[in-house]
Amino acid sequence: MSHELFSDARLYIALLEFDRDLRDERQAAGCDCGGALHVADYPRKPRGSPGRLPEGYGRRFSLCCGREGCRRRATPRSVRFLGRRVYLGAVFVLASALRLGLSGRRVAELRRLLGVSRRTLERWRQWWLEMFRATRVWREVQGRLASPVDTSRLPRSLLEYFKGDPLDQLVAALKILSPLSVAVADATAQGK
Repeated sequence: MSHELFSDARLYIALLEFDRDLRDERQAAGCDCGGALHVADYPRKPRGSPGRLPEGYGRRFSLCCGREGCRRRATPRSVRFLGRRVYLGAVFVLASALRLGLSGRRVAELRRLLGVSRRTLERWRQWWLEMFRATRVWREVQGRLASPVDTSRLPRSLLEYFKGDPLDQLVAALKILSPLSVAVADATAQGK
């Protein structure tokens, strides 16, 4: 696991494509009232990008029912954004994983590269160890994994669970964590 993954353009392009697929699936399903869903994206100002993001990356895909009297918003799951966090999902997961056993020098490198403070990294670590493990999303994820992961080493142990290179591992983890991006009913899933 390396901080070099943060600057891999393939990561951000792949995540944008996955989000487009999730949006298209949700749009095809339509609204619960039977109405058609129309594009109603909104801007986000994602933090933590070490460089230039692909065009449209800062837009959160969202949909709105076109039926008069309904107009409900339908926000599809996302692998780019995990809930209301201001940092990109990839940054949140990967920086948290790298935080395990990081020296002061490597924490300083993350701060320089991504603008993430030691205090923020520590808050993220607490979230993984306490709040995340109590979420409905984590309980469901655990039920789908063929073998258990070490919860004291989250999210690194979750990344290591998946096969492939670090890029494949991160994308797989973000996919399985994507319900966190819309888990409004489970307030603990939105941990700050």
